Amino acid sequence: MTVFEDESSRSRETAEARNPWWRGSPHPAVVADREGGVVEFNAAAADLFPRLGVGKGLDEAVPRWLADAHRRLACPARAPAGAGPAPLRGSHDGRLLRAHPTESGHGDVAWWLVDDSDLTAAQDALRTERERHSILAEASTQLLASLNPDRCLERAALLAADHLGDAALVISPPGMRNRSTVVTAMAGGFERTQLTLDPAAVPGLAEALRGFPPVPARWIDPAELPSWAVPEGFGGTPGSVAITPLPGHGVPAGALVLLRRGGQRAFDASEEHFARLFAARAGAALSAARLYAEQARVTRALIAELLPPRLHHVDGVDFAGGYRTSRDTERIGGDFYDVHPGTDDGRDTLAVLGDVCGKGLDAAVLTGRIRSSVQALLPLAGDHQDVLRLLNGALLTARHTRFATLVLASVRRTGGRVRLRLTSAGHPRPLVLRATGEVEEADTGGTLVGALPVVTSRSATVDLSPGETCLLYTDGITEARGGPLGPAMFGEDRLRSALSECVGLPAEAVVERVQMIAGTWVGDGPHDDMAVVAITAPHTTHLSAVNGYTRGGYTA
Repeated sequence: MTVFEDESSRSRETAEARNPWWRGSPHPAVVADREGGVVEFNAAAADLFPRLGVGKGLDEAVPRWLADAHRRLACPARAPAGAGPAPLRGSHDGRLLRAHPTESGHGDVAWWLVDDSDLTAAQDALRTERERHSILAEASTQLLASLNPDRCLERAALLAADHLGDAALVISPPGMRNRSTVVTAMAGGFERTQLTLDPAAVPGLAEALRGFPPVPARWIDPAELPSWAVPEGFGGTPGSVAITPLPGHGVPAGALVLLRRGGQRAFDASEEHFARLFAARAGAALSAARLYAEQARVTRALIAELLPPRLHHVDGVDFAGGYRTSRDTERIGGDFYDVHPGTDDGRDTLAVLGDVCGKGLDAAVLTGRIRSSVQALLPLAGDHQDVLRLLNGALLTARHTRFATLVLASVRRTGGRVRLRLTSAGHPRPLVLRATGEVEEADTGGTLVGALPVVTSRSATVDLSPGETCLLYTDGITEARGGPLGPAMFGEDRLRSALSECVGLPAEAVVERVQMIAGTWVGDGPHDDMAVVAITAPHTTHLSAVNGYTRGGYTA
């Protein structure tokens, strides 16, 4: 027996004496001396390293990373210059191993090997899921940050290009003339185009635009993509393509196309599933943005019909109006006014100012109904009582229980004077500013409309000389509370005083003056809707040159 064999036998006997149980361990174990010779190993190690043999060098039987680690640990002086601590992880035959060295004290080192492949895979999967969860959270935040459909399309494409592929296309459902908005994004930018698409030209796109489940990426041949589906600067034909629908609220919101360059691995099932999760959030955000945009469009159209008109000269008479809602964030409320020009057959111009019970949108809806009803009753405007009676009946038969006050003013210019027939239905009486600065109250009154089966009223006739004004207003002016000493009511006396200072002013200046004083009185405090209309007999008879004289009456 050689000296080397004798020393190996003694080392083996020593190891067995120290660890009589290690041979049956399920973990591979290899004992090597300080020279790198194999002293002992168990059955698990033999299965893992078939070339192991007692007396062989580690370099012949185990991976290089393990042999180098043993050399640095057992013989530090022989380690390469600058070598660091022994690596404790390495791969072999597709497995990821973790090596734990144990020194015997006699120069031998026992290496215990643990297969970390499953643990590492689980950790990698967990890390990937955490990253994807973070991406989805970021996507939700950014996509929902804007309710503008165009910006939402752009943001969805940019996020998809950054996190899901080398390039991304977000395609909206075909609209008029089968045209779709296509936002193409790559790292650092995007491009928006309007295209007439043939979805059948892209495998799986037609199904995605209809909201059907996505076609697996392995079924899509990138070479079949049309030119518009591959952005300029992408760098050749894509190596892999994934297409998934953007689900919306009841209807598809579009489709997401992901491109990956050639030479890279294809989209796998996990990535396709993640793309569907992203698409679900993007589709929901796009649908919400489009729904909001449609509702905003409808709201604008409805509000445009409910907004008070801008008044001008009508049939030789100067009209002006002003309106302030109870809340500065609202544009419509329960006060309203209209001016309906007279006709060539002798019908007077009809001015209407009213106040509906309540505030906000519900009151605005009723004001719209009243304004439409009054317009329909214009052929009967010569008889104020008849108009009020029919309007009262219409409000009583409606499903709501609100009522309104209003004042009607039939206006006609005769020579240099203006004659008004005024009728109040539960409304504050109009005020008349004379050329002397005196303020009179029109002798009219009546019951409100929409509350009682029968409405009664009393009309008054008022003549205005050039420069004189008749002011129609709602109780939001006189009942406004504020002032320098606390919540005092503005009151009719202050309104009369403010009006008396407007002698000789045109109608628009009168309205601005009244609104300014009442607004200053209220300040930032709460108040009701405020509406005011001024009807002024102009100083001049040459009306065509004054502020754009029109027979039409007003603009919205």
